[in-house]
Order: sequence, then structure tokens, then C-alpha cells
Amino acid sequence: MGKEKKQKSEKETKKAEAQDRHQEAGVPARLRELFKATVTPDLMKKFNYANKMQVPYLEKISINVGVGLATQDPKLLDAVVKDLETIVGQKVVTTRSKKAISNFKLREGLPIGARVTLRQARMYEFMDRFINLAVPRIRDFRGFSDRSFDGRGNYTLGVKEHIIFPEIDVDRVTKVFGIDISFVTTAKTDQEAYELLKGLGMPFVKRQEVIEQPVTK
Repeated sequence: MGKEKKQKSEKETKKAEAQDRHQEAGVPARLRELFKATVTPDLMKKFNYANKMQVPYLEKISINVGVGLATQDPKLLDAVVKDLETIVGQKVVTTRSKKAISNFKLREGLPIGARVTLRQARMYEFMDRFINLAVPRIRDFRGFSDRSFDGRGNYTLGVKEHIIFPEIDVDRVTKVFGIDISFVTTAKTDQEAYELLKGLGMPFVKRQEVIEQPVTK
């Protein structure tokens, strides 16, 4: 049973990669072209890179959804998986509990969430849609915090309502859920990762720097 699931998962991964290659052969992702034409030269100039190969790039986007109520209503997880697949356009993997916790009525091996990893063309297209279509629909949005880097050049943010994505029909939504999105880069420092994501259009919060004026006597 375990081997069949593993083979099925490998087949789905290969199928997704084949679709990505087919997609790349057509119209290239807009953010990928932006990265090559604008972001790369800007980063080389700002950080004095000697070679283009030193320029950090976006490696993958990991998306994770936790559904704690799935232990009581298994159909709820099916609805979440369906909506998440609609958003990302790729097969989603169900995550299961690693250990039993009696206080939460949780048994080992129960499905309690979903996750998916985006790479290549799908990654850039998702980020493009997220920044330009989904984010403007967030209520009272003033920018993402620039303090959510992990110290190794990776950035994680949380979205409270998945209905901000235009692919979701609000009238047919069973459960509104939150999404954790991690942008994994090859940057060695948080500053490099910040400039990379900012160059790709990530709307970080604007901080006002206080400039001390010299006191005239």
C-alpha cells in the first residue's frame, strides 16, 4: 500500500514537471522575464556581485494549510484540498498527524491539512497572481511585514482568508481557511532576500526613517 502511494506521488510529480516544461516552451512567465531583465542587474549593482551566478533567485514556494476541524468532519478537508488545487493549479498532498494527542481528540495518521510546493513556471505565475490580483483584495492592507525572514533568506507570510484569490467562487465556499506561504530563495542573507522579493513586486510595508537634522545654534 505504501509503495503504491509513493509510486502514485512520483507519477504526479513527474506529470506536473512535464506540464511545467510544456508551459515554459510557450509564453514565459512575466515575473521570470522581469527577474532576468531588471532584478538581476539591480542586485548585481547593489551587492557588487562579480558574476550572474551569484545573484540569488526564487527557488520554490511552499504552501501549507492546517485544518484542525478535519478530525471531526473529514469532508471539510476535501473541500479545502479542492479549493487549494483550484488556486495553485496543481495536485495537493494531504498531511497527516505524526502522533496522537488525546486532548485534541487526535489520533496518529489522521489527515489534518494540505500542502503543495510550486517550482519553475507555476511558481512565478502563482506569485504574479498573488501580488497583483489577490493582495489588493485584502481588507485594510498596508503592506507585508519585512521582519518575517528566517535568517537564511526565506520569507513566510500568512493569509487569513483564501477567498481573496479570484479563482475562488465565494458563493460555493464551504469553509474559509487561512494559508501559510513560504518563499524559499537562494539568498545567503535576509537583506538580499528582501531586495529580491521587493524587486519581484512584493508589497512590503513602507517604514518612515527618521532623519536627525543638525541643530543650528
